[in-house]
Amino acid sequence: MSVAEILPGGDRTVLLLCDHASKVVPADIDLGIDPALLDLHIAVDIGAAAVTRALAVMLDAPAILATVSRLVIDLHREPDHAGLIPAASDGHPIPGNVGVDRRARIARFHAPYHRCLRDQVCRQRPALILSIHSFTPQLEDGGTPRPWEVGILYNRDTRAARPAVDWFRTQGFVTGDNEPYSGRLLNATLNRHAEAQGIPSIAIEIRNDLIRAPEGVTRWAGLLHELTLFLRNTLAQKGVSAT
Repeated sequence: MSVAEILPGGDRTVLLLCDHASKVVPADIDLGIDPALLDLHIAVDIGAAAVTRALAVMLDAPAILATVSRLVIDLHREPDHAGLIPAASDGHPIPGNVGVDRRARIARFHAPYHRCLRDQVCRQRPALILSIHSFTPQLEDGGTPRPWEVGILYNRDTRAARPAVDWFRTQGFVTGDNEPYSGRLLNATLNRHAEAQGIPSIAIEIRNDLIRAPEGVTRWAGLLHELTLFLRNTLAQKGVSAT
């Protein structure tokens, strides 16, 4: 199976990514779990793929969506990260991942996915990269309710992050600044393909109860469209452009 779906687009200034777009588990991999778990946030970023697709159409921008569940391998982790191939997630054991051949799974999924991203960035040289995710309102395993409607994650490069946080707050949204988790710790894809290449970027985390239904997807795709145009103009005023 292909590790990524690439959506073409005419606007080369923006690139959209969705690392946790899919709940698919290849037929030859047995995770040893109840299939119902594949519909939960532990397997897929609920609503994120639909928002990414809708936003790509609105922007006429290229997008790359992963095609394998994060329970098989988390493409948004470094290869040496302890949670790359989870033995458990939010209190749910994943017995099929215990003792798995780590190198083989990296070679089959993780490495080619990140080669795909690298090649797209090299071809396109976007002025802005947006990574679309979603988060659960409350973890099952002892979590407390998360009040944010949307979070903006980033590492050291704040060129897009600071304006994005301010924009959402100005619109009246309860916005997490590097919440519900820190981009300083969990930002592997953008660290590698954006920040390391000098390209402004943010990860956008939308609370998944807001984008479970089609009307929520439409609303948030529209909001992210407005945000993207705002960021593109803001960065252009600061002299940031595609190279």
